[in-house]
Amino acid sequence: MVSYLSDASANNGSSNGSSNGLKRFNWRWLWLLALAAPFLWLGRFRSESAIAEDAISPLPVQTQVLERVNGYQVKRTYTGEIVTRRSSNLGFEQAGTLIDVLVDEGNTVAAGTPIARLDTRSLQAQRQQLEAQQRQAQARFQELQRGPRQEDIAAAAAAVQDLQAQLDLARLQQERREDLYNQGVISLEERDEKVFSANALQSRLNQAQSQLDELNAGSRVEQVNAQDAQVEQIEASLKNLDVSIAKSVIYAPFEGRVSRRFVDEGVVVSPGQAVMRLIENSALEARIGIPSQMANRIVSGSRQTIQVNGQSFRGQVTALLPELDDASQTVTVVVTLSSDAQPTIGATARLTLQNQQDEIGYWLPTSALVAGERGLWSAYVLEDHQSTENLHEVSRRAVEVLHTDSDRTFVRGLLQPGEEIITSGTHRLVPGQLVQN
Repeated sequence: MVSYLSDASANNGSSNGSSNGLKRFNWRWLWLLALAAPFLWLGRFRSESAIAEDAISPLPVQTQVLERVNGYQVKRTYTGEIVTRRSSNLGFEQAGTLIDVLVDEGNTVAAGTPIARLDTRSLQAQRQQLEAQQRQAQARFQELQRGPRQEDIAAAAAAVQDLQAQLDLARLQQERREDLYNQGVISLEERDEKVFSANALQSRLNQAQSQLDELNAGSRVEQVNAQDAQVEQIEASLKNLDVSIAKSVIYAPFEGRVSRRFVDEGVVVSPGQAVMRLIENSALEARIGIPSQMANRIVSGSRQTIQVNGQSFRGQVTALLPELDDASQTVTVVVTLSSDAQPTIGATARLTLQNQQDEIGYWLPTSALVAGERGLWSAYVLEDHQSTENLHEVSRRAVEVLHTDSDRTFVRGLLQPGEEIITSGTHRLVPGQLVQN
């Protein structure tokens, strides 16, 4: 009995110790569980609500009905340059010292306006010399045309008579000296002197008689023609010199503006050296290279819009050059701008053309495209759900992107006309998902 009580007491002591430990445990953790219980219940409630909402309310989507088209237009932009119809680097045809430049850069000049001059003093001196030679040759020509004067003929005849008288006297003296020599009165030397004197007079008489005959006959045709040719030669030299003097001045070949001045006064220029650049002051042109297959669709005389530095200018196609450009292998299209258009010469000109592509496909909003593997694309379409008319099942169709224009894309693929394509929110969808249109 004593031992039983002892054991009971022992058990009671052990039970009391365990009870005290449990009380300590309950007070430590139970208040934490009480605080966490509402949150656990709220999380469970929300999770169940979300699952229920997903199961009951499908994701709403926006759609577009597919319409098949037979092609699309591609805008292609081609570049060229703004040029003038005519432009020239002006220079002299001959060398000389530049003494005067009459215009400045930016000036507008009319056709025929003098622009620059060379020093022509040496050319003017040569001209004066040729003029003196011309007057001399002309006088001689006129003299030959009129023939000899009567005074000249009379003088020549008197000279012939005088020489004839002297010759007659010399012959008499020669005969007398011949007799005296035969008689041995005079020497051979004295006789030869008279013979030589008589022969010299005979020669002078022949010459005078020839001159008299020439005067009586008048000027020969050959002499007149030769002198006439000499006069013409001098006149040709004068004309050539006048051309050289005229070429010492640069005149504007057309109306335009001085774009650049290369040299100043005092410079010795060589033939062909550029003195200044003149550009035509009229309508400008845009010369643009276009592939031959596109150029065949452009009609001469058609109106086109040219973009230059963000500005639009209207122009007319005036020519399609017949040769391909060696570098770009394109046809040069010449577009003449309106007269009031004055873009900067040398600026880049852009021409945008519409190129029709014959291809069966569909226009989709770019937002409707879904990126796939290996660079492929697809789109989501709606399939009717069997249980409910308002619910649709998402189906994925592969497409090929052919052209993109701003926010829309032309595609072809496994699509059918009349199907509804999902246009937004495609990143939240998966094939087989139920959605509501």
